[in-house]
Amino acid sequence: MRWTRRQWLAHASALAVSPAVAGPAAAAGTRTLLVLGDSLSAEYGLARGSGWVSLLDKRLGAQAPGWKVVNASISGETTSGGRTRLPALLKQHQPDLVILELGGNDALRGLPIANTRDNLAAMARSAREAGAKVVVVGMEVPPNYGRRYAEDFAASFAKVARETGAALVPFLLRGVADVPEAETLFQPDRIHPTAQAQPTMLDNVWPVLKPLLR
Repeated sequence: MRWTRRQWLAHASALAVSPAVAGPAAAAGTRTLLVLGDSLSAEYGLARGSGWVSLLDKRLGAQAPGWKVVNASISGETTSGGRTRLPALLKQHQPDLVILELGGNDALRGLPIANTRDNLAAMARSAREAGAKVVVVGMEVPPNYGRRYAEDFAASFAKVARETGAALVPFLLRGVADVPEAETLFQPDRIHPTAQAQPTMLDNVWPVLKPLLR
């Protein structure tokens, strides 16, 4: 059969779009992991691709293919800011798993611990109601904040995880901030870890996260 030019163009167009049609079907099994954090997750002061979230993305590619990481972290973010942004992120990305790494900036600003806890709990519940599993990443503050404040702040993450059914990473900076000569693992501001510390941070998250990837 000899085709007319119009028939040929129609056939060629159908061939051109067929990969795009197959693409979503092939990607239907892809699951999304959303990270909502602050500068500790936003690669502050680091070369792109060297932060713990980027390292997580690479590890998932090797050990748990089929997961896509969306890093919605912003330097300076507070739990209040994260709570405000989360609904739109849940709607846009429809994540299967959400990591909440927020709270450190609340402490730096001296915000009430009760507010931090309420914001984290609200985010965890919203994510779970949207069908996502949740990981709450704990943080600690230096002793100069006062023993009572430091203990209450650290305990707030466990409380949120317990009350919302989220998984808990007790302390993101374990093995970084609590080791001898810890200053060597921090940038000059003494707040943000260096690239050398990022694999340790990922190793703190991974044992809690791995069972949730199934």
